[in-house]
Amino acid sequence: MSNNIQEITSKLWNMANELRGTMDASEYKNYILAFMFYRYLSEHQEEYLVKNNVIDVKEGETINDSYKRQAVGEDLDEYLEDISSSLGYAIAPNDTWQSLVDKIEDSQVIPSDYQTIFDNFNKNASLNKKAAKDFRGIFNDINLGDSRLGSSTNERAKSLNGIVKLIKGVNFKGEDGKDILGEIYEYLIGQFAANAGKKGGEFYTPHPVSKILAKIVTSDVQNKDEFFYVYDPTMGSGSLLLTVGQELPERTPIKYFGQELNTTTYNLARMNLMMHNVSYNNMMLSNADTLESDWPDGLDEKGIDHPRTFDAVVANPPYSQKWDNNESKLKDPRFREYGKLAPASKADYAFILHSIYHLNSDGIMAIVLPHGVLFRGAAEGKIRKVLIEKNYLDAVIGLPANLFYGTSIPTVILVLRKNRKEKRENKDILFIDASKEFEKGKNQNNLSDENVDKIVNTFKEYKELDKYSHKATIEEIKENDYNLNIPRYVDTFEEEEQIDLEEVNKQLEQDNKEIAELEAEINEQLKILGIKF
Repeated sequence: MSNNIQEITSKLWNMANELRGTMDASEYKNYILAFMFYRYLSEHQEEYLVKNNVIDVKEGETINDSYKRQAVGEDLDEYLEDISSSLGYAIAPNDTWQSLVDKIEDSQVIPSDYQTIFDNFNKNASLNKKAAKDFRGIFNDINLGDSRLGSSTNERAKSLNGIVKLIKGVNFKGEDGKDILGEIYEYLIGQFAANAGKKGGEFYTPHPVSKILAKIVTSDVQNKDEFFYVYDPTMGSGSLLLTVGQELPERTPIKYFGQELNTTTYNLARMNLMMHNVSYNNMMLSNADTLESDWPDGLDEKGIDHPRTFDAVVANPPYSQKWDNNESKLKDPRFREYGKLAPASKADYAFILHSIYHLNSDGIMAIVLPHGVLFRGAAEGKIRKVLIEKNYLDAVIGLPANLFYGTSIPTVILVLRKNRKEKRENKDILFIDASKEFEKGKNQNNLSDENVDKIVNTFKEYKELDKYSHKATIEEIKENDYNLNIPRYVDTFEEEEQIDLEEVNKQLEQDNKEIAELEAEINEQLKILGIKF
């Protein structure tokens, strides 16, 4: 992050903290981030209007004033239709960001204005049928009646005005003139996650971990013209998906697919992707329970499955979450090949099987899970054995403890491929123990760029490093009864240096001699001074 962006985001964060008062950070983010997004949409619309000569801007006239002048009466509907057909949404002249700012500065805002703006946005979101799903209800998490904003309607409107003024003061362009809004937005998501405690882990994966997953699943990608399809079944704020896009070779086209159960977090993901200039045409996001509602197709009315498959799957699902493992799910094509279902108290393997089911024949997936998936027995042990025997498991990467918001437990990255035989000479599985290499932080640990690069390069080269990585043969794994606990394969034990007692005694003798000489010298000096002792 550049110094300029760091300065902007730090200032914005500090001011936001002052404004939120007693409101929890995890809830206040809904206001700050939503208004930032609204400003983005409005200014993006202005750019469209000018670049495409939709409006004629007179000399000395602002874009917003020009839009207000021309999009009136019966013409307004035509303007909104035109804008929506290209952008997927449309904002009427009186509802634009600049119109809102002007009203606030002229003290003309009434409390109902905010509700009107969002109601109108939802209404216009239906104009483009293809984009309606991407924009409809995206501002529904702004609770305009929350008493923590103020005890009266006027006080709440005043608080909302303060948020608008705060965001208005932020320069969304860097020193080079490039748009830095996406970076600012991402930084704020991370800050809100860090301050939300356990709730933070529900919507945000720390960036260094995201980079590892992204670099792994893009490691074989060459520059190409065809689309790269990536899917996150528990996408949170969408940051992990975006990181995959950033790691692809330049100009590689990409389509983003994601599913998220929590509606508020789903809305956050929609905003996040669009603020990073992802067109609604290149994102397919769903608000649903991944394990209960397969992505997004599932079985048709005849019970035939038409699975959507992807080049890569990345995931940081909720750890050891409860789920409905009713026996009927053994008929589900995602699970039936394995003969067992993940236990009701731990859905970890359900997420693994769901994810690998949606890989295409050459696809790769990387998923973060608790260490228990490596060694727990019963149904999980049997599923793990089948995955290994199918030759799907490519690597096991142990991460340090206390990297994630809301939990201090150590985690592991599992890398799986559908077609390992085309990539590997044999069925060896690479184990990496990166648990001891990290930067210790005040509240949580961090992975440096060097830590990340070492993990990724070791995986890419699929190599053994002393005390760090080991390629285990299938025979070794069978001997361990398919237990994948990393210390069974990577010996990180460091022998303590042998103490030479003879040398220690010699050093003690020398020290005692020097002490005696020093004491004699001090005593002599005291005699000269006439001091008795």
